[in-house]
Amino acid sequence: MNTISPPQTPLLDRVRLPSDLKAVPEDQLPQLADELRSELIDAVSKTGGHLGAGLGVVELTVAIHYVFDTPRDRLIWDVGHQAYPHKILTGRRERIRTLRQEDGLSGFTKRDESEYDPFGAAHSSTSISAGLGMAVARDLAGGKNNVIAVIGDGAMSAGMAYEALNNAGALDARLIVILNDNDMSIAPPSGAMSAYLARLASGRTYQGFRDFGKKLTSYLGKAADKAITRAVEHARGYVTGGTLFEELGFFHIGPIDGHNLEHLVPVLRNVRDHGDGPVLIHVVTQKGKGYPPAEAASDKYHGVSKFDVITGAQAKPAANAPSYTKVFAESLVQEAREDDRIVAITAAMPSGTGLDHFGKEFPARTFDVGIAEQHAVTFAGGLATEGYKPFAAIYSTFLQRAYDQVVHDIAIQRLPVRFPIDRAGYVGADGATHCGAFDVTYLATLPGFVVMAAADEAELRHMVKTAVDYGEGPIAFRYPRGNGVGVEMPERGVALPIGKGRVLREGTKIALLSLGTRLQDCLAAAEELDAAGLSTTVADARFAKPLDRDLVARLAREHEVLITVEEAAIGGFGSHVLHFLAHEGLLESGVKVRPLVLPDEFTDQAKPERMYERAGLDSAGIVTTVFSALGATERAARA
Repeated sequence: MNTISPPQTPLLDRVRLPSDLKAVPEDQLPQLADELRSELIDAVSKTGGHLGAGLGVVELTVAIHYVFDTPRDRLIWDVGHQAYPHKILTGRRERIRTLRQEDGLSGFTKRDESEYDPFGAAHSSTSISAGLGMAVARDLAGGKNNVIAVIGDGAMSAGMAYEALNNAGALDARLIVILNDNDMSIAPPSGAMSAYLARLASGRTYQGFRDFGKKLTSYLGKAADKAITRAVEHARGYVTGGTLFEELGFFHIGPIDGHNLEHLVPVLRNVRDHGDGPVLIHVVTQKGKGYPPAEAASDKYHGVSKFDVITGAQAKPAANAPSYTKVFAESLVQEAREDDRIVAITAAMPSGTGLDHFGKEFPARTFDVGIAEQHAVTFAGGLATEGYKPFAAIYSTFLQRAYDQVVHDIAIQRLPVRFPIDRAGYVGADGATHCGAFDVTYLATLPGFVVMAAADEAELRHMVKTAVDYGEGPIAFRYPRGNGVGVEMPERGVALPIGKGRVLREGTKIALLSLGTRLQDCLAAAEELDAAGLSTTVADARFAKPLDRDLVARLAREHEVLITVEEAAIGGFGSHVLHFLAHEGLLESGVKVRPLVLPDEFTDQAKPERMYERAGLDSAGIVTTVFSALGATERAARA
């Protein structure tokens, strides 16, 4: 794929840790940044991963580590997908080509990976809260180190970021927040004048006058102090911007060019040496900076597969089936053409959830609310009260961020909000932070909630139609990342009877009851069990809630072993089955029930097939569980 030799990096080769970086002459930092960018491009071309965001913060990363004393000074990267340059500069360059691979480096910051990662993150908008906690802990302990939180403008759309800013301003804690504006969504830099104002505002002279003014007005009493200080800050806000942040109690600096080290380094040094209280530095960067294909299409190069450095072409294996995300999006568009009450909501993931396709056809009925899952859910609830049919498409792990709203605003009021849950189950290279393990458990525990799981792409199409037609309360349907299994697709979905599963093959001794996409492995396991003389039934539950009680009871009564199989955590579908069987007295009939679920652990990144193997959720693991339930003597007799 790659036909060029590795980049030449003579300066970068001298930097193993940030302490080595400080020996580099300041006028050579731009060259080092260029080398770091080349190394990043070459590494990600071989591993895949997040590229555009990391390219955008190369100079900022160099400047922070050059000016501050990490890891003594705490550096927190929000989300963490822009932290690859940081990893290269903090002792992990030799392993950078293991990114997102089994036993390799995480694609995000991770505390147990390096002392230079003081806080792990893969979901957005946590950095300021974590940084404030560290700053307060430092003050309680009498420490003097700096705490720096780097947060993107996208992550600033989440309410949690403003909660943290408000708290930090009220506490007047010494905290440095760097707002990385890489979408020009707040304000562009105004060239040399902007940089000059930033240096002036962050420098000793201005800070000295500001501190003197504070002391002077304090003699006039609190009311006068507040009034004069507020007036001064308002006046400065008109000149340099930042009034909102000043209102929250932050001293605002910028915007400045985040790719100009001659601007960045002096400002960071001034803030380090002369500041007190919370400070927000607004830097403007470009996603994909320095790599033309990524500059031209930053959305396509946010997360990439392996690619050719020269052409930028990404290596994607030919799919023999459509992706689940695409099937969901096309099915919803199809239904929306017939029903103008259908509206779609995404929390800053239009392409990830497939709703960009819906938005092209129905722009007035598509709502991207930003990284604000809590708001997305309650907003959907409001739409539902007025007779609309909202589909709040949110990844499994992102929906966790809105659980109180799901319970309080939707479930208790039985509002008919539809929840398409993407990335359910294992997600391969994205690891534990994005693994959709818990949605079945946390939704099926709620009274009145309907919870479905698609076994294949055709079933997903039917579940979209089921959700459209269902109006008695909240309904969710989960589906995994990746492509379908290649089944024949219906032209249009058909509404499924609520709470009813299906039987795909009949047997007499073993029953495999699957929820979701482990169905194909159940069918493969049944073939092997039949060949061993164990007649096997395979059923697709379709619904975790309401449970198909008739189906479960029949399987328990008519089989010696009942295995439930789900790509979800303990406490989900299998637990509901066991609860029902116990209360119906069906366990006393002698049926051996074994729930197969995801391991009770946070699983690091690996290839999905390897994850299933280790979890015992592939066909071999299912067969092993059956023989274990029957006893070792049974297996030995059939060997």
